[in-house]
Amino acid sequence: MFEEASEVFDNMFKSSFPLTFIVFIPAVLILVSPLPAEAAHEFTVYRMQQYDLQGQPYGTRNAILNTEARTVEAEVLSRRCVIMRLADFSYDKYQKALRQSAGAVVITLPKNMSAMPQDIVQQFMELEPEMLATETIVPVYFAMEDDELLSIYTQTLTSSSSQGSLSAAEVLLHTATANGFQMVTSGAQSKAISDWAITSLEGRLAGVGGEDLPTIVVVAHYDSFGVAPWLSYGADSNGSGVSMLLELARLFSKLYTYKRTHAGYNLLFFVSGGGKFNYQGTKRWLEENLDHTDSSLLQDNVAFVLCLDTLGNGDSLHLHVSKPPKEGTPQYSLLKELEMVVSSQYPEVKFSMVHKKINLADDMLAWEHERFGIRRLPAFTLSHLPSHRLAQRSSIMDVRSTQQEHQGGSGGAGQGHLQPHREGMKTDGENLLKRFMLLSVQEEQLSAVVDWLTAQPRAAQLVDKDSSVVSTLEYHLGRYLKDVKRHYVKADKRDPEFVFYDQLKQTMNAYRVKPAIFDLLLAVCIAAYLGMMYLAIQNFGVLYSVVRRITQPKAKAH
Repeated sequence: MFEEASEVFDNMFKSSFPLTFIVFIPAVLILVSPLPAEAAHEFTVYRMQQYDLQGQPYGTRNAILNTEARTVEAEVLSRRCVIMRLADFSYDKYQKALRQSAGAVVITLPKNMSAMPQDIVQQFMELEPEMLATETIVPVYFAMEDDELLSIYTQTLTSSSSQGSLSAAEVLLHTATANGFQMVTSGAQSKAISDWAITSLEGRLAGVGGEDLPTIVVVAHYDSFGVAPWLSYGADSNGSGVSMLLELARLFSKLYTYKRTHAGYNLLFFVSGGGKFNYQGTKRWLEENLDHTDSSLLQDNVAFVLCLDTLGNGDSLHLHVSKPPKEGTPQYSLLKELEMVVSSQYPEVKFSMVHKKINLADDMLAWEHERFGIRRLPAFTLSHLPSHRLAQRSSIMDVRSTQQEHQGGSGGAGQGHLQPHREGMKTDGENLLKRFMLLSVQEEQLSAVVDWLTAQPRAAQLVDKDSSVVSTLEYHLGRYLKDVKRHYVKADKRDPEFVFYDQLKQTMNAYRVKPAIFDLLLAVCIAAYLGMMYLAIQNFGVLYSVVRRITQPKAKAH
């Protein structure tokens, strides 16, 4: 930079000295002066969900951003990037940005979301479904706060808040002198992902005692869901359910190794994909087993289907059913076993059966067992949630907290909740229950599985057939079960049940800029400066005589 300055000086002295001195000295001073701050900040942003389900679009439909930053306190938000902090977020503010046709919305999140106050967490969880309920053309992003991003927000907030309380002249001056930020994304416009495959996994343990044995099916979906796919870790829903399914597979594989404890039931374990998208993996798996094959455990005598969903927190346990079980059925026996075990061994746990009929008019099924109920298979879902409508099932706030880590397993759903499921899976006439009770849950392994599951986002749009999530689950199932295989679901090309879109994770740059009026004001100042210099040169004789008269010392009187 100093070499450039010296070159400017050299050219200046070679030409007309007075004019070049007057014109170029200010430019050189600006050139060599250090910049007061960094000109740009680069950070990662995570876009809101964009998908189609049963022909209905959801989420944001845009992924391009190149506009100036504002906070929601500004009077005008049209074609501006509105920055909000989670601590100050509200649905009214969000709707204000959408109504004014904002250029984009960026919501900043704390790095440790589990440390957020519970009232803020609960409020945002309840707002997530409303944000996704309808599509919007405004791109919506989420970003993790750092010092630079917080500084950008603070400066933008100061600029946006002051404009409403100043006079017109003060606003004009403030607008011309204040720093602004141009928010620009580096990605392209989003487009539909073609031939995306949702992967599910199946494994089994064969019973002993004959060919026509009843089958018990244990199911859990592994994908997570939230307002932003790349921030959906799903610790409770459904990392807890998958971890318990794997632990059940390990325990029963031990029992089925010995003749004395080898039960007269076939056990079928199914880890389904696309659970958050109306259980697409389970739907296709049922079609393959019931409609397109002659040999399947599901076509034989199915005792019941047990779905594990959201078992990681709370002091309650609910058995959700579409049809109350009748006395004398295996389903009724399981219900009574659960009631007995909870009341005798875990009195602090509140257990109940929740009956809800399947509403085929709804676009989305409530629980995974309803997929089986539609095909007339006896099924129910075990969960600590009393209702399927609770926001914990579909939130980016569903992360593994420090409290959960200390509780072991899946945050309170370790041995206390796991033993009731396994208690009910005994066979009449055998000493399986007593033997099962001697087997202990490996809490360290259970906790390690949950840690692994919650260390990565598992949204269905991010987990393809080559994902480490699928391969690791397949490895664990292969350790305990036989005939482990994959099942794939692809959307129909002519009438797709689901459509996913890309550009869900992008890089955003915040460039420090001056507003356009600053260029106008600077041009006026430069023109005034050059005009004054021109008049001074044209009238140099007059100016010189005035200066000489002023600076010449007065003659002493004799």
